[in-house]
Amino acid sequence: MQPRIPHQSADEQDLRTADDDAGLSAELAAVVAGARRRAVRDGDRQVDTAHLLHSLLESDFDVRAVIGEAPQLARLLGYLVQRSIGYGLRWQSTVEDSGTPAVVAGPGITETKDAGGGWSPLAAAAMGRARDRAERRGADRAAGTDLLAAIVADPQARAVEVLGRAGVGATDLVARIDSRSGEYAGDGGAAC
Repeated sequence: MQPRIPHQSADEQDLRTADDDAGLSAELAAVVAGARRRAVRDGDRQVDTAHLLHSLLESDFDVRAVIGEAPQLARLLGYLVQRSIGYGLRWQSTVEDSGTPAVVAGPGITETKDAGGGWSPLAAAAMGRARDRAERRGADRAAGTDLLAAIVADPQARAVEVLGRAGVGATDLVARIDSRSGEYAGDGGAAC
């Protein structure tokens, strides 16, 4: 009888362990794990920004609140679900990359070429930017809204494409996050 849960390679275990100490809140670590599972399930080579966005929407109330009203959120989730059966299939053979030099994103999130659970260059950079945002607001760990703002910072990100198709402007999202920073900062309202 074969185990129902696939055995993780040492690299995958190291990557997961490094995330625990990579400046992520417990909620955001769960988002990262969800994005990894989604990438594997979709047959994608790497975790990209659309995987991160999908996982954020599923598990982070604050991110859903920033996105907007229920119809807009439903449309966005619909596009993300279609990724594995529709337009997102064209992404499977490509690497999400803006062509800019790679940014070291921190422990455990610098693997961008690995075909077995690595990070796209844009996703890795977004994780680093999320931690930077958290530091600037005085938090020890990045939150979901930090990651959302970091994801949409690069107009070449797949998540930005999906948001645009659903009628959600990336610039508007960052403005909403910044204007509502007191609601989302877990440290007494420091700016994001």
